[in-house]
Amino acid sequence: MSDFERILILGTGPTSIQLAVTLKKQLNCYVGIAGRESVRSESFFSALKQSNKLIRISVQSEKHGNVEGKCFVDQIFKGYEAVRGKWDTIILTVTTDAYIEVIKQLNKEVLQHVRCIVLISPTFGSNNLISSYINNINSNVEIISFSTYYGDTRWIHDNPSNHALTTAIKKTVYIGSTHYPSENIVVLCDIYKQLGINLEVMRSPIEAETRNISLYVHPPLFMNSFSLNAIFEDRDTKKFVYKIYPEGPITQYLIRDMLSQWKEIMNILRHMKVEELNLLKFMIDDNYPIRPESLSRQDIENFPHLETIHQEYLLYVRYTSLLIDPYSEPDKNGRYFDFSAVPLRKVFVNREGYLDIPRMPKEDYYRIKIIQGIARYLNLDCPTIDKFINTYESKIEEFAKSQKEKLLSKAFNIQSFTDDLNMICNKIGKNKQQSY
Repeated sequence: MSDFERILILGTGPTSIQLAVTLKKQLNCYVGIAGRESVRSESFFSALKQSNKLIRISVQSEKHGNVEGKCFVDQIFKGYEAVRGKWDTIILTVTTDAYIEVIKQLNKEVLQHVRCIVLISPTFGSNNLISSYINNINSNVEIISFSTYYGDTRWIHDNPSNHALTTAIKKTVYIGSTHYPSENIVVLCDIYKQLGINLEVMRSPIEAETRNISLYVHPPLFMNSFSLNAIFEDRDTKKFVYKIYPEGPITQYLIRDMLSQWKEIMNILRHMKVEELNLLKFMIDDNYPIRPESLSRQDIENFPHLETIHQEYLLYVRYTSLLIDPYSEPDKNGRYFDFSAVPLRKVFVNREGYLDIPRMPKEDYYRIKIIQGIARYLNLDCPTIDKFINTYESKIEEFAKSQKEKLLSKAFNIQSFTDDLNMICNKIGKNKQQSY
């Protein structure tokens, strides 16, 4: 019996809509969606009620036609505690910092019967976190980690509804499981193949989790004084994430920090006996290609073995080569698509009426604190990671003090994530003992 006959998706974002359509289309399975009750999710639940549970995915480009479609969702649950029934597989599409909070709200009977849990966009350590929690309830469950979600999906008119738009699809995504080999991964590989995506199977979940470009580039790009001032202070002037200073944060010093952080994470992987990653090759081959005239294949392949100053130079060249889309068609004035013009989003008032921090760097804060905690557990120094965290925490603390009269979301709290870290590190400790 397949583990993909009855699938429950946790989360009410656009990713949930895309996954439900894909699973229905390819597996013809029974699909449920559950989400927390909130001001934001109310319009989602309302739209599904009005459409009689019909959901729809449109695509921006015809070449992504494999992912578009529409279908009826079989069951909707308002509130995770409302979930009932037997589900073969649970798919988590919520943000990584909410994994345990969401799982804990599920009825224990639901968790006792589930055979597979899939983490669509986890971070370094997420699989260990879920394994550590769930093993006391259901020790046989398979937990699968993807490196990242396979596309870029957003609401069709910016507001949560039953209709989402997928604007991009990744070429390669990585996957790892607590069960190796895994029949469920064979099924998922086939699904991704139909979507035109190469699914690389890793030997362990944590290897897949380390193949997420956000881990390596978001902290240096967002957790610096330039970007944080643009997010929290300078409300009038637009600044851009991927542009060179003064339009954006990229300087030789930011590149130096990006390289140092990568080396600190690679040191953690070495101590955990996890395969390391060539940062430059990963950036170019798995994310955004650049012209061979800009960087040689030899430099890309040899990147981990080069001198530090050479590595910094190559990373700087990579970012300058992507100021425009090098593969776009120039207009009659010779201008290429302004690829790097991704604005740094400002603090905003959320649907609950609280002043909030944009997803980037709010989600990156959780990710990097977890990595810092793992490093400390392994008695490893990570001065660059410490610097990013200190810079970010100082800024949110300072901003919160200046906005005392306003309602602030919990994103402005300095957090330790101690409970999550204890569960993750406890699992790392057990895995180390088993490998001796």
